Amino acid sequence: MRQYVTRRLLLFVPTLLLASIGIFLMMRVIPGDVAQVILGGDRGGDAAGSQEQLESLRRELGLSDPLPVQYAAWAWSMVNGEFGGKSLIGRDPLSEIIARRWPVTFQTAFYAIILAVVVSIPFGVIAAVRQDAWPDYLVRLMTISGTAVPNFWLALVAILVLAVAFEWTPPLRYVSLWQNPFDHLQKVALPVLVLSWGLSSNITRITRSSMLEVMRQDYIRTARSKGLQEQGVLWRHALRNALIPVITLSGLQLAGLLSGTVILENIFGLPGIGQGIVLAAMQRDLPVVQSLAMILVFTMLCLNLVIDLMYSAIDPRIKYS
Repeated sequence: MRQYVTRRLLLFVPTLLLASIGIFLMMRVIPGDVAQVILGGDRGGDAAGSQEQLESLRRELGLSDPLPVQYAAWAWSMVNGEFGGKSLIGRDPLSEIIARRWPVTFQTAFYAIILAVVVSIPFGVIAAVRQDAWPDYLVRLMTISGTAVPNFWLALVAILVLAVAFEWTPPLRYVSLWQNPFDHLQKVALPVLVLSWGLSSNITRITRSSMLEVMRQDYIRTARSKGLQEQGVLWRHALRNALIPVITLSGLQLAGLLSGTVILENIFGLPGIGQGIVLAAMQRDLPVVQSLAMILVFTMLCLNLVIDLMYSAIDPRIKYS
């Protein structure tokens, strides 16, 4: 196992390097000039700064340097803890921006994955045990609906229905859980429910199919023939072996949630990583977009490693060789 972990950790370096190069080059494809945005000339007309002012500002911001020099400076700042230096627009340190926005995104995704797992695993087991009965059809109908409906559409409909029918809207200002738990839960409840519905649909389907496959195995029939109670056979023997693909999917879905919150954070006004990327991209604030995107990539790689290492705890027969 130690060799396996070492190999996986060594893959971090080339993977992050390739991801950083891709993100850096994509940022240079975005149309527009951040120097013109700062000088007020992004709207065109007489407000545009003179060419001398533009060139001077580009040199000050390091935008006139060759691309390899710009990339090396940004990559080194990600390594030494500056996380990309400062915002080109607000001149705020990137470390402060990440420290302010990252907990919001991670908390929202964490709430969604916990709620989805708590709901979807029992539903998946019930659907498998009552295969082709009305509980199974009901669960399958719910999962199909959750998979087919886009999150952004569901979010807009939910806001509209709550505002028109119940005259209720989420609080405009975001507060942390420790400052005001009630206002915090009101703010994140709707986006968490929207995210967890689609996520729980996928986990429920995987749980159902995995349970059906495990329940047909010989050791399940042997456990039943020994006179074990059906509850013990289902929860202690069948579910434990059926959880391996479920955990894999949950880990991948959590990584996807971190990037999938980009739209929902802007719809619900959550000051997280996704909202920060959108706002920075609109202002052509390249260091902010690059650094926030790299934080998401790094987190996804860490989650994939943790999920792989959890396999042996669930099924001791799995060996890392």
